[in-house]
Amino acid sequence: MSDLSIFLDEVWIARFALLKGLGVTVSISLLSILVGSALGVLVGLCLTYGHPVVRLIVRAYTDFVRGTPVLVLVLASYYILSTVGIDLGPFQAGVLALSVFCSSHVGEIVRGALQAVPHGQTEAAKAIGLTFGQTFTSVLWPQALRQVLPTWVNTAAEMVKASTLLSVIGVAELLLRTQEIISRNFLSLQFYFLAGFLYFVINYGIERLGKYVERKTAVPS
Repeated sequence: MSDLSIFLDEVWIARFALLKGLGVTVSISLLSILVGSALGVLVGLCLTYGHPVVRLIVRAYTDFVRGTPVLVLVLASYYILSTVGIDLGPFQAGVLALSVFCSSHVGEIVRGALQAVPHGQTEAAKAIGLTFGQTFTSVLWPQALRQVLPTWVNTAAEMVKASTLLSVIGVAELLLRTQEIISRNFLSLQFYFLAGFLYFVINYGIERLGKYVERKTAVPS
């Protein structure tokens, strides 16, 4: 039997484990990106338009999180929170850690994009009687979104890659499942290559989604 046949047989045997791992990776990445992006928009708004005291607090949060390795955030979410009575399972702790990390990066991206919108447009919106909420949703955000998207895609892809760190707290994501499979059949190279390909497929999907939204929000020339 050829090496390829042996590998394909092992893939078939391990198909359910791989699919479960892939499902956990997709779920945890999707939740982290959604929650982290929503929080990041809030962080960006606070950094741009917040009261000086609020800006100071949010700036400290952003700088602290951005300067902390993701692995430390993961371990802190799982082990330190339990010491103050907040018991999270591995999945919840992983989503929390990645969401916090994502929010700090998206917050900086949103702040930069909002500050790039000419101030005169905000003044013009005030002049015609728009509230801040109306100005943000109708004037500022549509323009900022076009600048946010390319960098946001990179951040989202980083969250997928960072999900591999969650194996240290026992989250059975794709990499941990792959390592369990390899420990049985010793086909390291083949299964790591397969895992790498699956991560590529997820990130390629995120990139295509970003391109689609970019086209939809582009200004007609």
